[in-house]
Amino acid sequence: MDKAEERKQYWFVIKELTGREIKRKYSRSYLGIVWSVLNPLLSMAIISLIFSQIFRRSIENFPIYYLTGNILWQLFTGATNSAMTTLVDNKTLLIKVKFPMQVFIFARVYTALVNLGYSLVAYVVMLFVFKVTPSWTMIFSPVIIFLSLIFSLGISYILATAYVFFGDVKHLYSIILTLWMYLSAIFYPADQLKGFIHTAIINNPLFNYIDSMRKVIMLGQLPTVSDIVRMVVWAVGVYLIGHHIFNKHKNGIMQKI
Repeated sequence: MDKAEERKQYWFVIKELTGREIKRKYSRSYLGIVWSVLNPLLSMAIISLIFSQIFRRSIENFPIYYLTGNILWQLFTGATNSAMTTLVDNKTLLIKVKFPMQVFIFARVYTALVNLGYSLVAYVVMLFVFKVTPSWTMIFSPVIIFLSLIFSLGISYILATAYVFFGDVKHLYSIILTLWMYLSAIFYPADQLKGFIHTAIINNPLFNYIDSMRKVIMLGQLPTVSDIVRMVVWAVGVYLIGHHIFNKHKNGIMQKI
């Protein structure tokens, strides 16, 4: 089998695994995939109700400010949380079928991307509802999503490897995510903070992606050169580190499973 045919076969498997994940997620739901559209809207409504009055002077169009950050945050957490357990969840397939292990990680990350696609339907509607002026800079948003996805894939490699050997990683990661969320300035203005916390937020890769997305969507501005460099370095750097860790422990993963 040549490389092109092999890649085509792997892509077919990824799509099948993604379809299975989406069906499993909504198997007991009457509304099904509609929840992927409703969820960001309901979250926006609740957070806006609570915080819009507090930040109305410092954040213009707070609902879109929050929603822009939240959809990228959900992409990251959806990809990494589900990819973390995928090797253990699919150990029977890993033993029986001769597919590369990373196919299962790709499938979980791709599922998060598909769910983002559904959420973007609600997001675009809200842009019209809140009268966000369309700008040519919006065409840069797929680049930001792609780089954040590569970053998520790198983290997913690390978590999927670690979870095989240390099941407690799942509980530890949930705590880390809580801290990470608050350091990503999803529902508050980062420029109001000073000192160490402000430095931590500015150097948080997820905040870099979120802040850049807000610039191209809400302000009609392209990310600065330093923003772009940081996004690329974080995405490529974390991906290469994650891929290296995964490859280094491949044999150990199969033995442990």
